Amino acid sequence: MRYTDTPLVEISGLSKGYGKHMVLDELDLVLHSGIHALLGPNGAGKTTLVNILSTLIPYDSGEVRVLGFDPRHEKRRIQELISLTGQYAAVDNQLTGIENMLMVGQLFGLPRRDATRRANDLLERFELSADAGKRVATYSGGMRRKLDIAASLIAGPRLIFLDEPTTGLDTRSRQALWDEIASLAATGTSIFLTTQYLEEADALAERILVLNGGRIVANGTAAELKDRIGSSTIQIHDAAGRVTQTVPTNGSAQDVAQRLAALAHQNPEATVTVRRPSLDEVFLELTGQKEGVFA
Repeated sequence: MRYTDTPLVEISGLSKGYGKHMVLDELDLVLHSGIHALLGPNGAGKTTLVNILSTLIPYDSGEVRVLGFDPRHEKRRIQELISLTGQYAAVDNQLTGIENMLMVGQLFGLPRRDATRRANDLLERFELSADAGKRVATYSGGMRRKLDIAASLIAGPRLIFLDEPTTGLDTRSRQALWDEIASLAATGTSIFLTTQYLEEADALAERILVLNGGRIVANGTAAELKDRIGSSTIQIHDAAGRVTQTVPTNGSAQDVAQRLAALAHQNPEATVTVRRPSLDEVFLELTGQKEGVFA
């Protein structure tokens, strides 16, 4: 984990409501540099929190600092250091792909030469170079999404907010974005993302936050969260691959070996696998949801 003297985000007693509905309720949170994933059920307030931190909407009460600045009084300072990609692509359909990229670069104050170099690099990474000269109105939904994300990266911000960034992307494009996120993090850029894909949080995030009932109910690494709901299990499968029995284990090589030896004595032809709790199970346990649904 990479830490700096100034946290990415500092929140104390943050509350936000709409009418009588309290979306965020006395929220406390401190985040340092790295990749953070925010999970939560429908209506948990994930997008509301991202919009507050990215200065798009005001909050009702509490204290908030983003990169050391107050969103209420230093909005412009924050906006110079962050980038936001929302749930829906925000690109100009009348411009070409490269024109969209250059426009965003100019809005961030990049010199034309630097903006062009960075734009071409990102268009290539997201496999959009061949269509860079075409109007975005001709792009598919997935292509517009990739262009939107590429544009958010052009200025090399210190902190990037990605609100469900891979929704609508195919598997290959999703993996390309994962690679880009990991590459950005390796160079010191921090990422705060919301996602509806649990495997995405598991693969990318250094820390995972679970938001439920307006509060953070869990905050830790994927391994730490999985450990909260139980140990590993050895699964015994029948000839059709169905799980017919499970045996608890602490996951150590010694314990697994001992239990497998006993199983082999009882049923030498048995097929087995060893599994840890999944993030799906963590989510269901922490939020009380019957199904893993997200906002």
